[in-house]
This record gives sequence, C-alpha cells and structure tokens, in this order.
Amino acid sequence: MAKHSSYAAGMTSPYAFTHALCRAPAPSAVSGIRANGGPDPDFTGLTAEHAAYVGALRELGLAVEVLEPLDDFPDALFTEDVALTFPEGAILLRPGAPSRAGEVAHIREALSARHATLLELTGPGHVDGGDVLRLADRVIIGLSDRTDRAGATELAALLERLGYRAQIAVTPAGVLHFKTGCSLIDESTILAVPAMRDCPEFAGLEVVLTPTGEEGAANILRVRDTVLIGARWLATQAMLAARGVPFRPLPTDQIARIDAGLSCMSLRW
Repeated sequence: MAKHSSYAAGMTSPYAFTHALCRAPAPSAVSGIRANGGPDPDFTGLTAEHAAYVGALRELGLAVEVLEPLDDFPDALFTEDVALTFPEGAILLRPGAPSRAGEVAHIREALSARHATLLELTGPGHVDGGDVLRLADRVIIGLSDRTDRAGATELAALLERLGYRAQIAVTPAGVLHFKTGCSLIDESTILAVPAMRDCPEFAGLEVVLTPTGEEGAANILRVRDTVLIGARWLATQAMLAARGVPFRPLPTDQIARIDAGLSCMSLRW
C-alpha cells in the first residue's frame, strides 16, 4: 500500500504501531465538550463503540491497555488530546479546554511507566493532540481554537529532542482540530476535507478529498496495513477500496456527538 518507505533519520513508520493506551468512558462522557451543541450520546452506545474500537486495535496486533474511567473528566476517554507517544518517548501536553487541564495528571503515571523518556509542555501555551499529525518525515502541529502558537512552538522544540522535525500549520476556520479535517492514508497520501486542500504543509504529498457530504470521514486512523473508518462513510470506503486500501468500518455515531473521531480514542506507539 505505501508508496515509499523513506524516513527521516531515526524516524519509524508513522503507523507501524505495537502498543496503544486507551481510557474507558465514564458515565459523565455523555456531557463531553461539543462545539455546536446537539444531543448527548447514549452511554450504552458510546461504551459499545469504544469497546469495538479497542477490539479492532487488538485484532490488528496491538497490545492495548485500557485505563480506568475518570468521571470528573467527561472527555478523558480521548487520551490523544493530552499527550503524544512515540517509540522514543512521550510528551505530556496542555489541552486548550480549561475543563481538560486536570486530565494530564491522571495519565502521567501510565506514560512514565511505559516510556523511559517523558517530556512535558510547561506553558503558557496550549496544544491538543488532535492538532498533531505525524507524517513519515515530520510532524505537523495545527493552530486552532485549542492549540496556540506559543504551545506549538514549545512542542516543536520538545519534538526535536525526540528526533522529530515539526512544522506549524494553520487549521482553517470551521475545522475544530487539525486532524478533524485530515488524516494519513499512507506514507505519501492525505485524506482531507476540501477546506484543507491547499494546506502548504502538504506539499509533496498526494491530497485526496473527502467525497461530498462526507467531510466527517476525514478523521480516519491508519493502523499498520489497515485504515479504520467510520461505518457510515460509504462513499469514502468505496474510494479507499478503489485505491486498494484495506479498511475496517467501525461505529462512530455516538462519539461523533461529542466532536470525536477515531484517532482521539487512543495513544499509539
């Protein structure tokens, strides 16, 4: 599937994961943050979607650990927003939503037990992990309502300590997180919403646009040789099939009600 396999010095494949860290949803998750209102998710359905997601990661060969739920933090099941994980180490972030700041302390021990190197944003800037896209040769940090330039600049310096080159991009208005609007299909191909078609940081990559009406499909998750995608995005699935990309549909109706997709429910390395 991958069109090439050349990486920057010291970098590994951006999706050859062996481990993942998730957190079970708490009952309070039905009150999670959402940008445009809308109905609460059904907790039973949300739990089932999370379980299917964890099961898919395990079936794809990852060793997945699931942390206990945190009822005081409705959005804590979205572990990707509070940290970044790489084979070389982990970085604790500073989420942009004030209600999520306390989540970092609750994941620190789990990450320090699994990573010999643990770095941390000290502020005053903020970064959500949903704004960080890892490519084969660099990491893109998207500025958004949750990630500011001060945080992105500090994160770029921490990434350099782990051996990763970073670029800072501007997330288009109306796109919540950078990865809400784009994801990796393979090492040289991006799936993106039309608003991100001309992102200058995508220079040298093929940009494939989401089919009309399926902009929500942009947050796919490539895990080894398989792309995880929301089950309802049939036109995007057909497009992946036509390109010869193995994919696995997963239910995401309930998590979508709290502005979430597939990448945000795990930390992977």
